[in-house]
Amino acid sequence: MAGQQLYRLLQQQGIRDDRVLRALACLPRAQFVDEAMAHKAWDNSALPIGFGQTISQPYIVARMTEELLTGHLPRRVLEIGTGSGFQTAVLAQLVEQVFTIERIKALQYQARRRLQRLDLHNVSTKHGDGWQGWASKAPFDAILVTAAARETPEALLSQLADGGRMVIPVGELRQSLWRYERQGNNFSRTELEPVRFVPLVKGELE
Repeated sequence: MAGQQLYRLLQQQGIRDDRVLRALACLPRAQFVDEAMAHKAWDNSALPIGFGQTISQPYIVARMTEELLTGHLPRRVLEIGTGSGFQTAVLAQLVEQVFTIERIKALQYQARRRLQRLDLHNVSTKHGDGWQGWASKAPFDAILVTAAARETPEALLSQLADGGRMVIPVGELRQSLWRYERQGNNFSRTELEPVRFVPLVKGELE
């Protein structure tokens, strides 16, 4: 029932892609948060997951995923900021292969176990610095960043395939969600809406 309610709520908030709506609605979101927060798992709000990080509200997960997919079906997607693995699990239901990087080793380990329990085996996880991307696996058809960068990381733009698309929150005090699209060596960008994310921090944390 909770999944159906979320489906309808996201529709009311403007999410149109039925693939995205179904992918969010069928995931057991309570498995991606601490037990103490399980009663809030289906709320349309961000929730803490430890280490100063959050699981994004379902609307933002849906919005960013829809932006990656509209008029464009990526096969290989890079996610920066695995976090709880919820956004990863949504992507894994929709694309052929997901590569995801998390700078906090404990979160990366927990997310990998959750994804395995859900039988989502088309995901490759890595403990690393998201600012640097995953050059050895590039190019990617799409890149999704789940933390706000001070400025757009050049390394990520360089790892986009020709015709590829990146969705990323950018800014510090004032953050906006942006969509970048690559055509050859040229990049166009479109501002989507104001957002609020934790910062995209450089480096790794054991």
